[in-house]
Amino acid sequence: MRIERIEAIPLRMPLPRPLKAATALITHRCTVLTRVYTDQGVVGECFGNNEDTGQAEILRLIRDELAPLLVGRDAFLVEACWQAMQPATRDILRDRRMAIRAIACIDAALWDAVGKALNVPLHRMWGGYADEVPAYAMGGYYRAEDDLGAVAREMAALREQGFAGCKLKVGALSPQADAERVRAARDGAGPGFRLMPDPNQGWSYEQALAFARLVEPLDIFWLEEPCYWSNDRQDLARLRRTVPIPVCAGQSEISVAGCRELMAAGAIDICNYDPSWGGGPTAWRKVAALAQAHGVGVLSHLEPQVGAMLAASVPNGVGVEVMQPDRDPLYHALVANRPAIAGGRLKLPDGPGWGLELDRDVEKRLAA
Repeated sequence: MRIERIEAIPLRMPLPRPLKAATALITHRCTVLTRVYTDQGVVGECFGNNEDTGQAEILRLIRDELAPLLVGRDAFLVEACWQAMQPATRDILRDRRMAIRAIACIDAALWDAVGKALNVPLHRMWGGYADEVPAYAMGGYYRAEDDLGAVAREMAALREQGFAGCKLKVGALSPQADAERVRAARDGAGPGFRLMPDPNQGWSYEQALAFARLVEPLDIFWLEEPCYWSNDRQDLARLRRTVPIPVCAGQSEISVAGCRELMAAGAIDICNYDPSWGGGPTAWRKVAALAQAHGVGVLSHLEPQVGAMLAASVPNGVGVEVMQPDRDPLYHALVANRPAIAGGRLKLPDGPGWGLELDRDVEKRLAA
């Protein structure tokens, strides 16, 4: 099955209202929809890569540099295709993150083509560990009005909707004020609902430690990227040694080696490597294997259309993140067959490849 051509389409959709996280104001969702066409009529497709300012460069890299390298190659040889693209990351005069994200776009679409050609869902093609995974919402964004009450009501609603837990935003306020928001979340959700505060690398070690001690009695499932990026390995490792709350990080890494260093430093309990930011499913699965050897859990940062099958394909997968319609209206509009979430778990689609059914009318409307 030979690759004939590769197509990349930018999509963009505004959020219903801006959402404030620890260090960012989020106003829209954007993605790249990539298709790989083959000589056997199989078309692999996937979308991902929430990149805004660098999107034009990603599209250029796919069109002008990466696609010409792959046309005529055997689509089943995904690793060989990945290695053929990897030199695009070595140009020291470009932002290599954009090259890695461009590779990720093609890699995800290639895997879809392979799964479709074999008529099997990817998590089963990779060996399969489960057909459903824990589903975690993303919420707790800052509001000007009745913030504590809003957080409590939001967590109660998410539990009612069938989620196992929620990754909620902290880090924009003092550790003490944000701990009160987590307490409100626990009060609203009740016991057994997994809470994962996420400061987005918004605190010093001392602030992260103060926060962790305040929320320790609240049954925190993990604390995500609590410390500034500039010394994160050492600070995360020190935090892990000091408080019993599991630490999650990895989404800000852009290579398998970067995740390896986090694990070797004893900095994390869970690695949330982002396949759309870090080289695609091919790279993510290598991170998952390393993580298993280190006794570390894994999940994909965002992108449930790939994250669910990735987590279900490995024994150390801990779940999938699913953003709400107000945070990711694009996913909810574009994917016509979104998997059901009930009892805290997401049931994986049984179609071949990623199992995606995309709404073509929505695609045309959102094309940037």
